[in-house]
Amino acid sequence: MSFAASLFSSGEPSADAKNIEAMFKKIMDAVHKSHHDISELRHECAELRMANASLERQVREGLQYNMYNSRNGTPGFMTPAPPSPQLRPKLSPFLIHSIPAITTTSPSPEQVYYRPSPLGDNTLTAFPFVNRDIPGFYVVIPAGGAGTRLWPLSREGHPKFLLDVTLKGRSLIQATWDRLLPLTSAARTTIVAGPAHVKSICDQLPDLIPDNIFCEPGPKDSMAAIGLAAAILALRDPDAVIGSFAADHMISGDDAFLSAVAEAVEVARKDYLVTIGIAPSHPSTGFGYIRLGDKLGIKEAPNARLVSSFKEKPDARTAAQYIGTGAYRWNAGMFVTKATVLLDLLEEYKPELAEGLRKIAAAWDDEALRDTVLNEVWPGLEKIPIDNAVAEPAAAQGRVAVVPATFGWDDVGDFSSLADLLPAEANQPRILGDHHLVLTEQVAGGIVVPGSGRLITCLGVDDLVIVDMPDTLLVTTRARSQEVKRLVKKARDAGWKQLL
Repeated sequence: MSFAASLFSSGEPSADAKNIEAMFKKIMDAVHKSHHDISELRHECAELRMANASLERQVREGLQYNMYNSRNGTPGFMTPAPPSPQLRPKLSPFLIHSIPAITTTSPSPEQVYYRPSPLGDNTLTAFPFVNRDIPGFYVVIPAGGAGTRLWPLSREGHPKFLLDVTLKGRSLIQATWDRLLPLTSAARTTIVAGPAHVKSICDQLPDLIPDNIFCEPGPKDSMAAIGLAAAILALRDPDAVIGSFAADHMISGDDAFLSAVAEAVEVARKDYLVTIGIAPSHPSTGFGYIRLGDKLGIKEAPNARLVSSFKEKPDARTAAQYIGTGAYRWNAGMFVTKATVLLDLLEEYKPELAEGLRKIAAAWDDEALRDTVLNEVWPGLEKIPIDNAVAEPAAAQGRVAVVPATFGWDDVGDFSSLADLLPAEANQPRILGDHHLVLTEQVAGGIVVPGSGRLITCLGVDDLVIVDMPDTLLVTTRARSQEVKRLVKKARDAGWKQLL
């Protein structure tokens, strides 16, 4: 008798027959599931192709519209009078626009949804999908510096954060405002700036509340600027969590950025000084680095780690070694912490600076007294970056955390990095301004800024930086664009201060 016949010789199926039938059923289920998964993957791929094609079309149409039709389609050095900052800026290849609308109430536990996190090893992050506003979170935007590496496009009286250097119709400070608004509100967004820039900032950001712009009498670097805001906000709200974000940086991938900031706020509530570490795309010698330490194991911030140490700008070989380990992130100078924690750290490491800032903050709401105290105290404050003042010594004591993030970031620090942010045809230079004023033949790479209205012609030169302004002409190479600040110093020493 055959094996098959023996299985079914009796009226009842044998145990072996049942096992084979169950095994066969499992195999068929697996086959069906595989077909289903493959079908879903094909569907997702088709959707991605369609989304990519749509994005490319929007980018082309948006750039063409801005250049030829929009009232905002101006050269980068001629920033137009902007409308009120909107939550969703113009379509751009650098920004993601699918940001949920702000709501004024916190969601109930039944309304909290979880979304995939783009930040790291964890597939889910506890972040409410329907409401991005973070109660008690205050934004501080230091708007300082003259952007000397972008001279003569950027000047002391009209620095790069006031310029639309990416042809999107929004200046860098407006883009920063737009990007952070979903997490806070105009009432909780503050700016620290010098007296020469206050009016221009208020003109560009009409929704900025006058009491939320803190005017520093003179440049004292980032610690004094951020510390001043922290001291004032700590008096207004002792539980305030503040986040400091530069006015002149570019971010690509708003969703990943907002999620990273949300995680940083959760860590900051545990009394850490928190920074956001940018995944390096290349071994840059222009940025500082953060060495990642152990994971913190905070449920609300699954990607957060301790900062092992901060590293100064390295040479090329050291930067390559950092990248090779996978344990380093770029230091973008973004810090999130409780205002009171920052002041306590400052009290511990720089007590005289902390005392001076507290004294100024105590007099801030009395305008007459404020000016008196500022004139008395501010000139004597130490000029020091926040990294050196508190971040580095606190990290050595295990009091600084980092949230590794994957969004794109650029400090637009020179003409070479600016060129990378602009569109261009193959084997052509990038053009910031009216492209009809630039004619080239056998020219590849580089960037041209036709700011004077004159025709610029180039023949057989690659990777040049040409900035033609009505009063100044700069010609250099992309490779040496970081050295432009040396020319600014020479021009100052030669008596050309009016052009700086």
